[in-house]
Amino acid sequence: MRSVCCCIVLPLFPALLVAQSTPRVGGYLQARETYQSNVGLTASINRARVSVDGALPQHFSYRVLVEYEANGTATTAASVSLRDAYIRWQSEAFTFTAGQFKVPFSREFITSITTIETADRATVVDSLAPKRDIGIMGEWRISTLATLSLGAYNGDGQNKPANHDSTLMVSGRLSLRPVAFLTVAAEVARYNRDSTRYGADGSLEWRGIILRGEYIAQQRRLKQPVDWGFFGLAAYRVEPWLQLVVKRERFQRPAIGSAQYNAATTGGVNVDLPGGRTRIIADYVARRIAFPGTDTRTLITQLQVRF
Repeated sequence: MRSVCCCIVLPLFPALLVAQSTPRVGGYLQARETYQSNVGLTASINRARVSVDGALPQHFSYRVLVEYEANGTATTAASVSLRDAYIRWQSEAFTFTAGQFKVPFSREFITSITTIETADRATVVDSLAPKRDIGIMGEWRISTLATLSLGAYNGDGQNKPANHDSTLMVSGRLSLRPVAFLTVAAEVARYNRDSTRYGADGSLEWRGIILRGEYIAQQRRLKQPVDWGFFGLAAYRVEPWLQLVVKRERFQRPAIGSAQYNAATTGGVNVDLPGGRTRIIADYVARRIAFPGTDTRTLITQLQVRF
C-alpha cells in the first residue's frame, strides 16, 4: 500500500511546487494629456509598468516590477528601469523583506499611484519622502490595529547596488487603526549624520467621504532651518463610479531661502469604469512657486488601465 501511495504522490510533488510558484503578470499603463499655461499641450506616457509576482514554498514570495517610461525629459528619451525586486517571507504576524522596494515612509508614497485620488503625489512627498532603496525590512502586525515597520537600507536610492559611503539609512513607521474608518501613522528616517526626515499622516474614510493629510519635514543638520511641507485632501464619491476631489498643499524650503515655497490647489474628478481596472482622471492644478515667482495653471487628463 505504501509503494502505491508513493507512486501516486511522488509524480504529483513537482506539479504541486510549480502550482505554488506559477507567476502572475500584472501592471498598468497611464496615458496623459497636459495643458499648462505658457507651455501648451503635451502628450505623454506617464507610467508603463509590468510586474511579476509569485508564491514559493515555506511562506516565501517574490516580486519584480519594471518601468518602461522612466527619467524621460523634453530632450532625453525615456528608458527602462527596475523598480521592485525583492523576496518576502510572511507569516500571520511577521513579514521580512529583502531586496529593492519602497521604504515605508509617507502613506501617499507607499500607496500605489493607481489608487490615490489625484494624478500626481504632493510636492513634499516627491521631494522629502525616501523612495525605493535596497535593504532589509521587518514588519510586525497586531491584527488590524497596528503595524510596526523597521528597516535598514543603503540610503543611495534605487538601482544603486553599491553603498558609496558604507553607512546606512534606517527607518521606522508605526501605523495605528483604532477604528475601522480611521488610520494614523508616524515615521522617521535617519541618513547617518546627513539628515533626519520625519512625518505623520492620517486618513479617514466613511460612507464615500475621504479626508487625508500628511506632514513631512527634514532636518539636515543642527541649527539649520527645517524643510517642511504638508497636504490636505478631501474627496467624496457621488456615485460608485464618480469621485470629486480637492487638495491643498504647501512645501517650504527655508534652508534655501526664507521666501522659498511651492503651494498648489488641485480640483479633480475621477471616473472609475465598470470592472475596477480603468480610470479616467481630470485634475486642474493652480500652483504658485515663490522663487522665481511663477504662477501656473495646469489641466491634466489621464486614462489609466490596470491589467
